[in-house]
Amino acid sequence: MFFRISFFAVVFLSSSIVRLLGAGESTVIPPRIIISVRDQKLMVVENGQRAAIYPISTSKFGIGDRWGSMATPVGWLQVAEKIGDHAPTGAVFHKRRFTGEILRPNAPGRDPIVTRIIWLRGLEKTNANAFYRGIYIHGTPQEQTIGKPASYGCVRMCSKDVTQVYSQIQVGQLVRIIPDSLPKLPKMNGNPGRVIFTAAAPQGQAVGPTAHSAPVDKASTGRKRVSAADQSSGHGA
Repeated sequence: MFFRISFFAVVFLSSSIVRLLGAGESTVIPPRIIISVRDQKLMVVENGQRAAIYPISTSKFGIGDRWGSMATPVGWLQVAEKIGDHAPTGAVFHKRRFTGEILRPNAPGRDPIVTRIIWLRGLEKTNANAFYRGIYIHGTPQEQTIGKPASYGCVRMCSKDVTQVYSQIQVGQLVRIIPDSLPKLPKMNGNPGRVIFTAAAPQGQAVGPTAHSAPVDKASTGRKRVSAADQSSGHGA
């Protein structure tokens, strides 16, 4: 069984934005990953620089977080869980479990979740359903659709790319999905690592982890976790 990193074993933001005050100023911990819906690209940010950019696919149903919408949520999110350590490229996942099947890229008639799953939790009211909707960054066998909106809510990537992103991001780190284009950042020299980064956080507010595990949303405790893949009648999300 592949190692599954639980969100509840790491630090979590107890609210969408946490103010860390020091000498009258806020300290900001911005996103490790920025995803642009307009560009259909994902940027890994390190130390204020552009570490890598990958093509992706967001929802063909647009942006949003309403239950049943199959849209991609925008705003500030956090990596809740990572699933698929050491899984082979093309490993098929159903309900976040490896089925034993392996698919080649662009396998005809097949569209499951493959290779890696980075499960996201929303940190704002506008994306509060993301975790329970099963919004992931994940691999897809339908790599010919990458670069245009084609998913059922998740952020799809080529298997080789999602494997690289998976290795660069840690549980608890921040992800920001924006409707606009990626910010212009200088290119980083060298290989991406695991350093805290810089990019714009909400103006006048700070983002940072607390030393506590995730509080449970009482309004959500009675909800069944239905992933975007489950909502889409068997297709990958």
